[in-house]
Amino acid sequence: MQDDLTLIIDEAADSMKKAIGHLETELTKVRAGKANPQILDGIYVDYYGAPTALNQVANVSVADARTLTVQPWEKNMLQPIERAIIAANIGINPQNDGVIIRLFLPPLTEERRKEFVKRVNNEGEQAKVAIRNIRRDGIEGVKKLQKDGLSEDTAKDAEAEIQQTTDKYIVLVDKHCEAKEKEIMAI
Repeated sequence: MQDDLTLIIDEAADSMKKAIGHLETELTKVRAGKANPQILDGIYVDYYGAPTALNQVANVSVADARTLTVQPWEKNMLQPIERAIIAANIGINPQNDGVIIRLFLPPLTEERRKEFVKRVNNEGEQAKVAIRNIRRDGIEGVKKLQKDGLSEDTAKDAEAEIQQTTDKYIVLVDKHCEAKEKEIMAI
């Protein structure tokens, strides 16, 4: 019974760590004014009929603070890569010169910065919802164990521990969002 309880608490904490990890990857995709190759993560190119990650068909690098370059390993991939970047709707128009694709990141306006901050806050809220759902699942697991004979005091202690873990991870989400917001609003 105690082993099951420990397993439920550990699984909840592990799942919350994964939610934070997911938030971090989503926040790296939000542009903060400087060129970052991770902006292109999640873009898939039609590679001979199979959707393939952009970084597996081309070399993505930072040319300078406001420019990304995408150099395909095969010349015939220039057009599909360009189409995939346009279709991804990341707010950047690719410049194709026949050899490489350049992505010029425009300087962020105040309005655009606020849009990005809203997006960051939205990602943060989704992470909080995920963490709360994990908490709910953990507490439901504890209640099932309580029905199977776990003492009420032990169940309450386990629920309190799950709640403390939840609070800790929600504070972490807020810290990540605040840091990204500062990064975006810095001129």
